[in-house]
Amino acid sequence: MRLGQITGGDEAAVVTGFAIDHRKVAPGTIFGAFEGARVNGEDYIPAAIASGAIAVVARPGALVEGALHIAADDPREAFARAAATFFAPFPPTCVAVTGTNGKTSTVEMVRQLWRMQGHHAASIGTLGVTTADERVTTGLTTPDVVTFLSNVAGLAREGVSHLAFEASSHGLSQYRTEGLPVRAAAFTNLSRDHLDYHGDMARYLTAKLRLFAEVLADDGVAVVWVDDPHADRVIDLARVRGNALITVGEHGETLKLVGRDPSLLGQTLTIEAEGRAHTVKLPLIGAYQAANALTAAGLVLATGGDLAATLAGLARLQPVRGRLERAVILENGAPVYVDYAHTPDALEAAIAALRPHADNRLIVVFGAGGDRDTGKRAPMGEVAVTRADVAIVTDDNPRTEDAAAIRAQVLEGAIGATEIGDRREAIRAACAMAQAGDIVLIAGKGHEQGQIVGDMVLPFDDVQVARDCAR
Repeated sequence: MRLGQITGGDEAAVVTGFAIDHRKVAPGTIFGAFEGARVNGEDYIPAAIASGAIAVVARPGALVEGALHIAADDPREAFARAAATFFAPFPPTCVAVTGTNGKTSTVEMVRQLWRMQGHHAASIGTLGVTTADERVTTGLTTPDVVTFLSNVAGLAREGVSHLAFEASSHGLSQYRTEGLPVRAAAFTNLSRDHLDYHGDMARYLTAKLRLFAEVLADDGVAVVWVDDPHADRVIDLARVRGNALITVGEHGETLKLVGRDPSLLGQTLTIEAEGRAHTVKLPLIGAYQAANALTAAGLVLATGGDLAATLAGLARLQPVRGRLERAVILENGAPVYVDYAHTPDALEAAIAALRPHADNRLIVVFGAGGDRDTGKRAPMGEVAVTRADVAIVTDDNPRTEDAAAIRAQVLEGAIGATEIGDRREAIRAACAMAQAGDIVLIAGKGHEQGQIVGDMVLPFDDVQVARDCAR
């Protein structure tokens, strides 16, 4: 592709790729130079040009010598749209999911439901890129824009026609998901998270709402879990833009949840749709899994899915890695579950999901991540000690913070909890104390395969550790 096809000018130079890391620049690359929280990309413009960058997308005041300066007041957005032009085409049916909790489960459920209806489908998010054949880890809920668009274009070349992806608040505020034909967008819920980045809940919500205000296609469909207190903001946006609406939940109009009966390994849902009641045996436990499933069904309906086939598909959904995943059953019959819950609301939801299945005690092992919102640590501790019977505070991903200091902040809200810093030993202690009728919940890391300590990622898998402790 010629540079002029991207800029609208007559530049004849051939574009070979895009990069936001100067170390990945090759001859013919367009380099994106942005001011970040820790690093200013403009400092690396000379190095990028020396490596062969033919154009640099940066703010108007940036110094660019030796390459075309594509000046933009918001260079991230301009870079994303230029990259989308280069990487296109993409799968014709793309949907996005935003919200504090439930994004990963919802996009994976959408992928499964589409596949059941005969589509070649994929999902992108915290679990990586997932297709019917494989999963490739990306490491972020919403990967950087170059990785994201390159992956999406690659999926299209492989014949994927339907894509569901997670749209995180970071990704939305940094324009990582621009340029795709987003036919439907879903909102799951909103609670405290990422305030270390956004500053306050108002800015956090504003970042989420970008999906509906700017990213969703003009003729797209907004799918809303209507029982969340912030759902009205999404609904108002959709109405102002003239988008079609699908609402789901106990107060939903499209898919109305009128009954939920927990069972040993799942739950029976009664859903009102198109004027009659439908019974669905969902093979997943917990109220929040029912919410995710209905939101996923709404997205499938928004993209042309058949109602009967979609509701029937809910009964065939497979568990999502690290989301209330049953890791092992101890010799005395006590099950051990692993969940990604790392906010107060998510931890409360995970405990509530398991509570009906515990004949005796519910034991929770949890911690809080370092270099992240410190304000949620004590509330997580309070949730654990008030909702569970036994709470063990341990290390999550301390990153560059002092692990003991993080635990101390959690313990401010977890009065009476046990402190075991070593996560492996904490899991071992929980499994050792569990008796018949108990349930153990290991929360915080879910699917993750490593523990971040300082600048190192140490191999660690909650599921595998639980299984080791059960031997």
